[in-house]
Amino acid sequence: QVQLVESGGGLVQPGGSLRLSCAASGSIFSINAMAWYRQAPGKQRELVAHITSSGATSYVDSVKGRFTITRDNAKNTVYLQMNSLKPEDTAVYLCNAGSGGTYYFTPKYWGQGTQVTVSS
Repeated sequence: QVQLVESGGGLVQPGGSLRLSCAASGSIFSINAMAWYRQAPGKQRELVAHITSSGATSYVDSVKGRFTITRDNAKNTVYLQMNSLKPEDTAVYLCNAGSGGTYYFTPKYWGQGTQVTVSS
């Protein structure tokens, strides 16, 4: 089992920035990629970005150029830097630890989620 703890959500004005963190513990040897999903009310859960153990990254088109996913392997932590936030970015953001390559990600373990609200 892998346990994930997210932090960093909150309320921000349009155009603002937030940084989400996700710390992993437990059987981390069983995973080789981590990701951020989001789910807005009434919408399907969406894969926002993922990063492999080698550092390869992939993003959904709607966040390219605004969001950056990084990881600190020494701390078993993945980050999502979100800049130029828009109201449509409002959602619960969920961290996931699973398996993946440059162009695919298979989710396995979920965090509890952190709310991001973009509003003036």
